[in-house]
Amino acid sequence: MFLKKMNSLLLAIQFLSILPLRANKFSEKNMAWALVYFPVVGLFLGGVLVGLNILFSILNTTSITINIILVISLIILTAGMHLDGLADTADAFLSGKEKKEMLGIMRDPHIGAMGVLSLISVILLKVSLLSMVSVSLKPIALMLMCSLSRWAAVATIFFFPYARQEGKAGVFIKGMNLKIFIISSIAVVIFAAVIWQIKGAVVLMVVTGFSCVLGKFSTKKIGGITGDTLGAEIEITEIITLFMVFMLGNINY
Repeated sequence: MFLKKMNSLLLAIQFLSILPLRANKFSEKNMAWALVYFPVVGLFLGGVLVGLNILFSILNTTSITINIILVISLIILTAGMHLDGLADTADAFLSGKEKKEMLGIMRDPHIGAMGVLSLISVILLKVSLLSMVSVSLKPIALMLMCSLSRWAAVATIFFFPYARQEGKAGVFIKGMNLKIFIISSIAVVIFAAVIWQIKGAVVLMVVTGFSCVLGKFSTKKIGGITGDTLGAEIEITEIITLFMVFMLGNINY
């Protein structure tokens, strides 16, 4: 049992980051159980960013430079996978095409104008929002940003159908069940509460609402979700989380 759990954790790390850890088994069950560890891997990525933030602060690096480094570091740690999904989703959803054509656009290795603009917009927004968040709240923002966004993908996978007959994300989705969703959700609730108490729970509720909206929008557009829409969701959810930390950080109670 322990080895199976470790294998699923390694699968989650392997899928969500460039860390050189490789799982031994790729069964449908192991792939699905990897979803349990998505918020855990997100928390780890956030911890790495917090460490980098501390390091460059000690080196007296300017705030804007640190924020740029943090955004670039996250892109490197995730191999830009989620940004790729964002670009493909933007190109498809903003193309004005029918469902079948949009799914084809997502498979196209070339990037269009809308995809480029979406990448520029997201990167600039992250740097800007990190600059707006107070220094004391930046570790909280980074941890919540990475953990909640990965869990958001799990929630969307649970509640919405897969739009393709086959695809990379399908191996995760086929084995998804209520138990996996509940365990992953309990983990992220604990993370949010420990990291930022009541305000963390509020951010999580907002993220949950956004996941539902995006899932419904994607289902209306292409009949469900894909790996690309999940990547787009993670990227946009990170922005929403940063914005919520900034907003709630200015509220005293």
